[in-house]
Amino acid sequence: MKRALPPLNALRAFEAAGRLGSFKDAAAELHVTHGAVSQHVRVLEEWLAAPLFERRNRRVVLTPAAKAYLDEIGPVFEQLVQATSRYGISAAISRTLSVNSIATFTLRWLVPRLAKFHLEHPGVDVNVETSNEPVESLKETYDVIIRGGPDTFYGYSMRPFLPEERVPVCSPALLKRLPIRMPEDLREHTLLHTSSLPRLWPDWLAKAHVPSLNPAAALTFDHFYLTLQAAIDGIGIAMGPTALVTDDLAAGRLVMPFDGPRLPSRSYCTYVPLERSTDDRVNLFCAWLEREGARSRTEGTS
Repeated sequence: MKRALPPLNALRAFEAAGRLGSFKDAAAELHVTHGAVSQHVRVLEEWLAAPLFERRNRRVVLTPAAKAYLDEIGPVFEQLVQATSRYGISAAISRTLSVNSIATFTLRWLVPRLAKFHLEHPGVDVNVETSNEPVESLKETYDVIIRGGPDTFYGYSMRPFLPEERVPVCSPALLKRLPIRMPEDLREHTLLHTSSLPRLWPDWLAKAHVPSLNPAAALTFDHFYLTLQAAIDGIGIAMGPTALVTDDLAAGRLVMPFDGPRLPSRSYCTYVPLERSTDDRVNLFCAWLEREGARSRTEGTS
């Protein structure tokens, strides 16, 4: 007969919240959001068809039945901890992590940093697929999805890790050949566009107080990474996302002809299915992205 086991991630969230007497403390222990713990508890309450906590202002208190339930399952979790410790944590987190990420971000930011992740976490293999589909339209289930945000999707926890702005960038050779001292000088240049982001240059020119400027030429590409490569090759000037050109600026492949203005843009965020939000490998990867994002921001402003 099939065993009637409750959702294990929901059970783990309940055990931590019940043991600690706080959703906030449980979230900190499990490296997830307060909302993720609350959602897991609701899932378990629905599965059991019974309430587990009484909400009293900002506190949560176990119901008498839930206290008895916790007393029974608590030792089981402790046995799991001890058994896993004996077996070895590297074996416990060795399954491949599946990641779905935006193509340009993957090519220009994530891939150059993945070798570092493997050096820091050799027991965690990562399989990366690229897609620009919205989170809710993906047909496959992934451990981690990287998209712009912050957005809210039912059944997912969200963590921003890398903010972004848009600024003009070009090759230093182009700037040497045709110097730029003010936005009006862009009349002598080729402006590079991306078909999926047609408003970038018009919005920037308006913010730079030259909304009617006519460039010498314009080229449009269907992918952002092609637009940026054209800028590196000296073909023209692109509106570069700061997060994705940090390495090129540091290496001298690109320069920013202007200090500003800068166009605001969405941040890069991780979206994790709630049932995966307590997975050790998932949280290792998301925490690593946040550290690398902070390091990238520091390098970009230094």
